[in-house]
Amino acid sequence: MFYQPGITDHNLPFDPFKACVVPRPIGWISTISPTSQSPSSATTSGSDEAEAETEPTANLAPYSQFQNLTFDPPYVMFSANQTPEYTRKDSVINAEATGIFCWQLATWPLRDAVNISSEQLPYGVDEFQEAKLTKTYSTVLQPKCHVKNFRGVPMVKDSPVRFEFIGKVVGVHIADEAINRETGKVDVAVTQPIARCGYYDYAVVRECFEMKMPGGQATRDGLEGSSKKNRALFEKVNGVEVGMPNEEQEKSVAS
Repeated sequence: MFYQPGITDHNLPFDPFKACVVPRPIGWISTISPTSQSPSSATTSGSDEAEAETEPTANLAPYSQFQNLTFDPPYVMFSANQTPEYTRKDSVINAEATGIFCWQLATWPLRDAVNISSEQLPYGVDEFQEAKLTKTYSTVLQPKCHVKNFRGVPMVKDSPVRFEFIGKVVGVHIADEAINRETGKVDVAVTQPIARCGYYDYAVVRECFEMKMPGGQATRDGLEGSSKKNRALFEKVNGVEVGMPNEEQEKSVAS
């Protein structure tokens, strides 16, 4: 079969596009709302209303249009469709306002919570509570706008892998038990990540196989995603020391 999206019909009962690009990693994204001003029941004088700062609320939602962009430095992206009412989704509103968000690995044991957090709920509803998930908090992120009583962006405590973002990954959390002691690699047999397929289908990864690509070691280091080896190669080829990228920027983020 052949069709041109938006021009000719595929004549299938379900759109096949997403089912062809599989499996897709799930961007289980957590954000917090920015602090806003809301009228308070208290009054200062006469009929004047005092304005009170609202407490930030947590948001958690899965996105299947999610991927890492580079590994050195590490950047990721997620893309969100509009809501059925043609408004921006909560994750987008919060991430644009605060400049920060987190990702947690969606796993087989957490699949029901992932599904619960996908429901379109009113802005301000905490999906962590809806899915009965325990929170832990980011350690280095700072919002670009005012957030009352900021203690970090909430993350899913039971997820074995979690990232902190400002678009660039600035913090990586990996559960000790998720790392194979013999190989030093993150073990998918332990983490059991789930991925989106087409329609309402998902896949779970419990095993993998290894194939080393032909070519030189430098090429394989890139496939491995080793930023340390990548910088060492750059220094060797160019005869300069680069050290850790954006050290001053990372120090300011952590301070």
